[in-house]
Amino acid sequence: MAEDSKSPPQFPNDLGKRVFNIPGPARPERLPGTPGDGRRLIVGREICLSGEITACDTLVVEGQVEATLNESHRIEIAESGYFKGKVDIAIAEIKGRFEGELIARERLIIRKTGQVTGTVAYAEIEIERGGELSGDVKVAGTAAVEDTKKDDDKTPNVAE
Repeated sequence: MAEDSKSPPQFPNDLGKRVFNIPGPARPERLPGTPGDGRRLIVGREICLSGEITACDTLVVEGQVEATLNESHRIEIAESGYFKGKVDIAIAEIKGRFEGELIARERLIIRKTGQVTGTVAYAEIEIERGGELSGDVKVAGTAAVEDTKKDDDKTPNVAE
């Protein structure tokens, strides 16, 4: 009976030198200037951030932020999130806590776990049962919200 010895299979010497072109799924290319995750900032649960945030399409707050947010489209404050500061935004969705000045040019959404305190101006609002809103609140259309912002920037003219 011959002994069955297992030897490694023999491969041609040039096999390792070949370049294989295996087609895979096509990757969609992102065009410059199209919205995507490139301008999305997520502040995680264990993160504390302070300062000024600009040119951010979407800010997601899961941790703590003390800042001014300008030139942005949307802010989402998670249940674990806390934001203190000044925000001028198109859409605000609050599930956690917000303290400060909030201008929602399009829509303010306060979920059942959300708490908003401070000076608030909005074009449209949605508050779920359990959501809290307190402070100086102005109901205004989109144009009126813009006017409120401009009025804050004006200095009184003195007639001579």
